[in-house]
Amino acid sequence: MENTYNLLVILGATAGGKTGLAVKAATHLDGEIISADSRQVYRGMDLGTGKDLHEYGDVPYHLIDIAEPGSEYNVFQFQRDCFESIETIWQRQRLPIICGGTGMYLDAVLSGYRLVAVPANQQLRDELELFSDNALQQKLLQLKPDQHNRTDLEQRERLIRAIEIAVGEQAVTKDLPPLPEISPLIFGIKWPREILRNRIVVRLRERFEAGMIDEVQQLYDAGVAWEKLEFYGLEYRLIAQYLQGKLNRNDMGQKLRSAIGQFAKRQETFFRRMEKRGMEICWLDGEGDVFGELCELMARR
Repeated sequence: MENTYNLLVILGATAGGKTGLAVKAATHLDGEIISADSRQVYRGMDLGTGKDLHEYGDVPYHLIDIAEPGSEYNVFQFQRDCFESIETIWQRQRLPIICGGTGMYLDAVLSGYRLVAVPANQQLRDELELFSDNALQQKLLQLKPDQHNRTDLEQRERLIRAIEIAVGEQAVTKDLPPLPEISPLIFGIKWPREILRNRIVVRLRERFEAGMIDEVQQLYDAGVAWEKLEFYGLEYRLIAQYLQGKLNRNDMGQKLRSAIGQFAKRQETFFRRMEKRGMEICWLDGEGDVFGELCELMARR
């Protein structure tokens, strides 16, 4: 029987075992992995983003280490690069396997956001500079009521850019090119909250022992400013604050454990929102044989 899918997706919260499952699936299904992680695109940001490149072995992977640290990679670029990777893998007659936990990146591909490149509009920016943060927030919400990225509402620079993009998108009149015709089979790894929290703690300790603090220091020494490191969030923000003497080691560790736990909750909330909009996610029991369960569910398709 011919497969009803041409794309496999493995998603879930951080520290949930997505990479290991994707590697097993790629090995047995003649697949290639496409990372859907907003920070693993950056070179030199390895431990802080949990790349776990040693797990891949001989399995080809895409969209990891493709951008310079200090640059900004966005959902528009990801959607474009992901679709290009999917079509390249199809041409090799292999199965693309998207693996990651950045909900907005996943949704951009699976829901087919119609994204366009919007250049800087200095006249609009000058006009927006006269508005208060609250007025800018209201303007963005009028243009785009369903905000996927809350950070755009919290940082003035990102707020202005988000409005610029929203206005630019509305101005596009030409037809956009068709998107690839994907038929995805989506799997998610689900863990009881307490067990996931423990996995986060263990993984964080392992990354500290492997030299995560040194990695952040090396990025700064290579010219990535503290402000830019903090922009990358979570590990980079708090370790950067520790290295600047704004936090002691104990407070940094505690805040980081809490922040990653909260991040995992937000990831799960985003995935539930995707389901509510009609996206089917087959949830696998993280405590069980996830690969066996995945193969069993795939056999029914």
